[in-house]
Amino acid sequence: MTGPEEKDPQEPGLLAHAGSVLAAFFGVQSNKARERDFTKGKPSTYIILGIILTIVFILLIFGVVKLVLSLAGV
Repeated sequence: MTGPEEKDPQEPGLLAHAGSVLAAFFGVQSNKARERDFTKGKPSTYIILGIILTIVFILLIFGVVKLVLSLAGV
């Protein structure tokens, strides 16, 4: 019998995934991180995080616009 599967120490964690998605937002990524993402990362995680961060970005822009308009008295 074998024990429970252990996570690959090279597999990127949630923070590394989020960092990669944010780097994609700005269009900057180190070659080492890009290679890690394509060899060790799961595409579904990047897709889900990308959608979530895009929604957060849109809501943030919407909130800033509403704030500016309210401060301008419009």
